[in-house]
Amino acid sequence: MLRLPRVLPCRLFSTSKKSFAGHNKIKQKKGANDASKSATISRAQRDILVAVRTGGSADPEKNLTLAVTLRRLKELDVPKDNIERTLARASRGKDKGGEAIIYEALAFGSVGVIIECLSDNTTRTVQVVREILHANSSRIAPVGFMFQRRGIVRVAVDRGPASQDAVEKLVELALDEGALDFEESGGEDDSTIELTFTCDPVALSRLTGAVTLPGRCRELLASELVYSPLERIDPSEEIASGLEQLIMALEANEDTLRVWTTADS
Repeated sequence: MLRLPRVLPCRLFSTSKKSFAGHNKIKQKKGANDASKSATISRAQRDILVAVRTGGSADPEKNLTLAVTLRRLKELDVPKDNIERTLARASRGKDKGGEAIIYEALAFGSVGVIIECLSDNTTRTVQVVREILHANSSRIAPVGFMFQRRGIVRVAVDRGPASQDAVEKLVELALDEGALDFEESGGEDDSTIELTFTCDPVALSRLTGAVTLPGRCRELLASELVYSPLERIDPSEEIASGLEQLIMALEANEDTLRVWTTADS
């Protein structure tokens, strides 16, 4: 059977009088919490839009990828109203929900970057993306040849006396349903084994449906389309730090859905 190898802390200074110090700390903590909550909601909105695009439907009953995403967002306590508004936006379709755009860029002269965006104003979006790239030693450049589009399906299987047999049967089924490769790893706890299958994009829906039929796995963890580097590079510490800043800036752009690079994470 096929086997695969297995953001400086800062110190805040204040000139406030001592009697207000406690109040300032509360305000600072609230501000940090608000920022964190805002980031979570923003990320949730993007994840929903990606899931709808991947699965082709804004109905979780018809879109397993979306169902997994919504379950995870519920665990993160993302407000229901935010989820419903994003689903409504996604269900309006391309004309009203925004246009999907892919930008390719070269960072620090050696790292390929693909930026997935959803925009209702492509002129604005490309201008913002160019500005971010320019400010971070990067530029628009054709790097698509450095990546391949792939489907990823990740499931959890119960660990136990019969787990190896269950894994072998699931792998055999997955290969019959379009999986090209798989990787086995330990789950988040000792009770499960995780299997990650890769496939061509056209096989993603079929493969996801096959491996998630009752009795075949405990849980679907992910089903998505990714840009997988054909060859990963190991950047220097300086480039890795700059790349981190670039990705943070790109993801702070409200039109950005996801960012992919050829650098080792």
